[in-house]
Amino acid sequence: MKLLFTRTAIALMGFSALLSSCSKPERSSKTGMVYNDKNNGGYERFRQAHPAPGPGLVAIEGGTFVMGGSADQDVTFDYNNVRRRVTVPSFYMDETEVSNQDWLDYMHWIGITFPQDHKLYYDAVPDTLVWRRPLSYNDPYVENYLRHPAFQDYPVVGVSWDQAQEYCTWRTDRMNETILRETGRMVNWKDAAGGGKGKATAGAGKPANKDPFNTDIYLNGQYKGQGIDGKKMMPDISPTAGSGGGANSKANAKPVRPVRIEDGILKQKYRLPSEAEWEYAALSLIGNTEFENIDNNKIYPWNGLGVRSAKQKTRGLILANFKRGLGDNMGVGGYLNDKAEITAPVRSYPPNDFGLYQMAGNVNEWVQDTYRQTSFEEFEDFNPFRGNEYKDKRMADVNKGTYAKDKYGKPILDPAKSNKKLTYEQMVANQQATANGGNGGNGATTANPTTPDASGAKPYNPDFRGAADSVNNSLYGTTTLVNDKSKVYKGGSWNDMAFWLNPATRRFMDEDESSAMVGFRCAMTMVGAPEINPAGKPHYSVKKPKNYKPQ
Repeated sequence: MKLLFTRTAIALMGFSALLSSCSKPERSSKTGMVYNDKNNGGYERFRQAHPAPGPGLVAIEGGTFVMGGSADQDVTFDYNNVRRRVTVPSFYMDETEVSNQDWLDYMHWIGITFPQDHKLYYDAVPDTLVWRRPLSYNDPYVENYLRHPAFQDYPVVGVSWDQAQEYCTWRTDRMNETILRETGRMVNWKDAAGGGKGKATAGAGKPANKDPFNTDIYLNGQYKGQGIDGKKMMPDISPTAGSGGGANSKANAKPVRPVRIEDGILKQKYRLPSEAEWEYAALSLIGNTEFENIDNNKIYPWNGLGVRSAKQKTRGLILANFKRGLGDNMGVGGYLNDKAEITAPVRSYPPNDFGLYQMAGNVNEWVQDTYRQTSFEEFEDFNPFRGNEYKDKRMADVNKGTYAKDKYGKPILDPAKSNKKLTYEQMVANQQATANGGNGGNGATTANPTTPDASGAKPYNPDFRGAADSVNNSLYGTTTLVNDKSKVYKGGSWNDMAFWLNPATRRFMDEDESSAMVGFRCAMTMVGAPEINPAGKPHYSVKKPKNYKPQ
C-alpha cells in the first residue's frame, strides 16, 4: 500500500525539510527551545505523517450518512433499524473477510509458541460442527472446510465473537512485531531463530523472558534486552539515557531505546468494525457522491434495485453469493447462477466503491456492537457505538510503572474505576487493593454500586450499552434472547435470502456462539486528518509558524 499523506502532513514535512536544508534547527513555537537536541534535555519532535494502513486493509474516508436509510422494508417487523443521520470518522477496513488460511496461520502460531498449552489451541479452533444439520448431509465440511487446501481462500466460519476478539489481538501483535524485526528495531527473525540452525537465541517469536511479543507490553518498556534488541534501535537523546546501546549493540555505543508510540512506526490495533462503520463501508455511497450531493441511493453495496450485473461483459451474473430461493443455493447445473453452493473465495464478485469484497452475501460478519433493538434511537450521532466496556491495565509495580502480565505475556485488564483521571493517591490505592485481591480491581462497587471504592473514588458506570439494564434472567430464552452477550452481525450469507444483503439489516447472536453462516473482517482506527485523497480539492492554506530566534 502506498503511504497516504494529507496536504497538511505534506506541508509540515516540507516545512521540516526546508528548515533542515537551511541548517536552522526546529524550535518549539511556544517556548523557543530547540527540538531533537541532546544538550538541552532532548525534547523530541517527530515527523508528522498520515500513516499507511496495516496489511490487508483499505482506507475508508468517513462522512455523514443515514444509518438504516437503505432499508426499504422491515419483513421481520423488528423495528430495529430506525433511520438516523450519523457521522462516521475515517478508518481502515479489511479488503476481504478473514479466510481459512488466515485462521490456520493463527492456530499454527499458537501451536509453536505454546506447544504444551492444549487448552489455548483447542479454544482457538473454530467450531466445525456448525456444519452438522439433522436432516442434511454436511459431514464432509466438518472435516474438510477449515483445513483442506481447496477451501483455504474461503471465509472462516464457526468463529465466535469472543474468538474474533482474540484473533484481532494476535494479529496486531504479529503485525507490529514484524515491523520491528524487519526494520532492525528488534532482532531479526533469522537471528531470533538461532541463525536458521534451530537453536534460537530468543525462540521463534519468544525472547529471553519467555513471553511472546505484545504491543502494549513493548510500548511500556517491558520487552527489551538480550535476544530482543535489534541493531537499528531508536537513538535516545534524553539526558537520563544510560551509556551504551541496546543489549545487542557494541560497547560504548550511543544510547538507544525501543520504539515509542510517538515515533509513528507501530500501527493501531486491529479490531472488529463498529456497526456504523460496517454499514457505512458496505453502502459505499462515495461512488455516488459529488460535492456532497448524493445522486443515487443504494439498497445493496452496488447500484441498482436488482442483484444482477448490468455491465455488458457480465450482464445477468449475480453480484453476491446468497440463496436465490427456497432450495436454490447455486442455480441449475450447466449454468450456475452465483457459482457457489456454500461459501465462495473471499475475492469473488466485484468489490464495492470502497474496494471491499463481499460486503453482501457469502458470510454474515460480526461487528463490535452489543445488540439492543433501540440502539438506533439511543446512540450518539458521532461515531455511534454500543458496547463500551472501559478497562484499565493493572499495574504490577506502581513505582516502576510496570504492567501485570498474564501467563501469555498480555497485560491484565480490570474494569475502569472512574470516568476521569484519578489522583495519583487514588490510583495507588486502587492498584494496592487489586494486588491484595480486592474484588478483581472493582473496589466496593460490585457489592454496592453507590459505595466509593478503596481509593475513595466514585463508582463508574461505563456507558449505556446495557450493562446496567434491568434484565430478568429467569425469562432469558423464554420471552427474549437479548442479553449483555448479544452481539450484532450483518451482511447476509450464502444461505440467506436477498433481503439480508441490505447493509441496514441487523441480527444478533451470543458472543460465545458461532454459525456456518457467520464470519468476520477486521478494522483499524485511522489517526490524523480524515481526508484520503486531497489532491485536486480546495483547501485553506496551512500557515507556517514563525521561526523564533532568541535575541
